[in-house]
Amino acid sequence: MQPNLKQLHQSAINNLNQGNIQQAHKALVELVTQKPDFADGYFLLAMVNLQVGQIYKAIKLIEKALSLAQSIEYSAQLAKCYALTGDLKKAKSTALSVKLEDISKALDADTLGVALTQAGLHQQAAEYFKCALHLAKASNSNQPQFYYNYGVCAKFLGQFDKAQHAFEHAIALHPLHHQSHFALADLTKVTEQNNHIARLKNVFEQVNHPDAKLHIGHALAKEYQDLGEFSAAFAALQQGKAAKLANKAFDNQASEALFAHIKQLSDKYKNQQTAGNQSCEPIFVLGMPRSGTTLVERILSSHSDVQSAGELQDFGLSVKKIAQTQTPHVLDEETLTNAYQQDYKQLGELYLQATRVVTGTHKHFIDKLPFNFFYIDLISKALPNAKIICLLRDPMDTCIGNYRQLFTINNPYYAYSLNLLDTAKFYSRFYKLMQHFSALHSNIKLVKYEQLVAAPEQIIKELVSYCDLGWQPQCLDFHLNTAPVSTASKMQVRQPLNNKAVGRWKKFKPHTDEAQAYLLKQNISIR
Repeated sequence: MQPNLKQLHQSAINNLNQGNIQQAHKALVELVTQKPDFADGYFLLAMVNLQVGQIYKAIKLIEKALSLAQSIEYSAQLAKCYALTGDLKKAKSTALSVKLEDISKALDADTLGVALTQAGLHQQAAEYFKCALHLAKASNSNQPQFYYNYGVCAKFLGQFDKAQHAFEHAIALHPLHHQSHFALADLTKVTEQNNHIARLKNVFEQVNHPDAKLHIGHALAKEYQDLGEFSAAFAALQQGKAAKLANKAFDNQASEALFAHIKQLSDKYKNQQTAGNQSCEPIFVLGMPRSGTTLVERILSSHSDVQSAGELQDFGLSVKKIAQTQTPHVLDEETLTNAYQQDYKQLGELYLQATRVVTGTHKHFIDKLPFNFFYIDLISKALPNAKIICLLRDPMDTCIGNYRQLFTINNPYYAYSLNLLDTAKFYSRFYKLMQHFSALHSNIKLVKYEQLVAAPEQIIKELVSYCDLGWQPQCLDFHLNTAPVSTASKMQVRQPLNNKAVGRWKKFKPHTDEAQAYLLKQNISIR
């Protein structure tokens, strides 16, 4: 390489490492202009684009780099980018094309593990995470994130002891690793004699970033709750969420407008004649998070004809793709309006094709993304033979369950959960929309969580029958199902059905009074 090119290359790397994105970009553009066949120039340009959120552009640039030179690092980052865009088929094939024995850098193995985790392939991901830990140990370059990622994967697979050790390893390497502190609290039930409260309080005082405060606040709340100290748990949640909430309050006005628009579109097109895709494969299990959706998924996926595909983003992404809108969000009024002008059969086919990375091995698959409830009308038009099961749980138990849950950080779907009253307002919109859809469509089954817990055999038999499945007794023993669980209910669904969580919200009184009063004013009954 010419001296000038070497200098440009090194300058780009240095600037990228220091976060000087504009300088790095300038050096790289000059580099690939001077040497158009320089693979690493395109790869580093992709990393610049990734830092500013231009994922699709990053993909094109990494593909270009790989056309010029083969590199495990390039393939690992490409697999991660595919996963980020929801293209799980390409994420899977790209990641699995890299053999474990060929990997020499821990970061590459870890990145491939992350891509496979996002594609729902937890067993395979575990092998790449173990490889990352082995390589890091051998080169004395252990990173807390490697242990954390492996721990999360082990948790999904039900390997709770391995997960616990991994999180403690991460904390030993970096005492303020907030993700590991939360994951550990979420995994274990503490006692008066054996808890992390003093350590967590100390960490809470030391961390400054709103995301770190949020994690540690939730970790403290979980441990206080284990000890029966519900007022302290609520205070920890409020303190943990405060910085995040101050950054950006939930936009109730925009949320109200979106729900109203969905109802308006469903009324406008209710008599529209549509063919749709006639597949009977999908079973949509949806509803508010923390309302029993994972429980129903486990029950039905215990049947030999049903596989769990996890929480797929594919229906919303297919709607966005077919609507061809340029708006920044997947779900918005313009995208929904455009979607109703499209070919519903094609929408159904797009969705089924998109799921094929994790479906197609059984007669039916379950898509358990709770927020698919926004799309119920479009699902009914695009896939008229799909089964739709909507969970309804006591409003206050649902609201406190959402407020207590640490959801995916910065995901706009969950923004309401930073404030309990905002959560109650969101629940009210959801509840009224479900009543509307239930009256509009005959293919929706509303299931009350409390009835499922009170009369499991009866409700489970009704669910199996509704899905046109033959009865299999293992559906009653769903807690013995060994498939990975990647949702907040990963512990509960491995236990037999119980009513421990029914009425839990009352333990948080009087902190729940404002939300309760709001729901009652909306004529929503509470147990």
